[in-house]
Amino acid sequence: MNVTRGFTGRPRVRNAALPPGQYDAGDDWPVLSAEVTPELTPAEWSLRIDGLVEEPRGWSWEEAHELPGSVYEGDIHCVTSWSKFGVRFGGVSLDAFLHMVRPHVSATHAVAYSHTGYTTSLPLADLTGGRAWIAWEYDGRPLAAEHGGPARLLVPHLYFWKSAKWIAGLRILDHDEPGFWEQNGYHARGNPWEEQRYRGD
Repeated sequence: MNVTRGFTGRPRVRNAALPPGQYDAGDDWPVLSAEVTPELTPAEWSLRIDGLVEEPRGWSWEEAHELPGSVYEGDIHCVTSWSKFGVRFGGVSLDAFLHMVRPHVSATHAVAYSHTGYTTSLPLADLTGGRAWIAWEYDGRPLAAEHGGPARLLVPHLYFWKSAKWIAGLRILDHDEPGFWEQNGYHARGNPWEEQRYRGD
């Protein structure tokens, strides 16, 4: 729609909690995926962390649930411009898993991959220090399949394409290795507060 200068109506009051270019999705949670939602049961789900680590290993659903539980309460932001406030995810801090495999001192990045084959790359610093989770609950209920259940990676301080649905594992590296969207023009990091949507932003 073309807007004639001087006839833009009442100016919007910007919500300081919204990153640049975002809108509040309210109660909606748009479903956006690069692939078809898989039929994956908790019994079929597993997680593996390998690469530049001292002790590569995997976890079944039951083994992952034996680790200390952790909750994220806060906001999430999608590169397609929606933000959702006051969400609550339950699962296990990724720190608990990484503590068990012990990444090498040379490790700088990780490639997260899904049971569907989807990949996304992240600096290791964005996955540690209480900043990332393996999440299997939303608002006290099992995470729905269309939102990444049985379990997804949750990295809420970055755009949501970094929070890989149907998470299957992490490969720890000493360099950045672009994942699916990064290979297709998206930003290497994806910080919503710096509006890092696309390569070069």
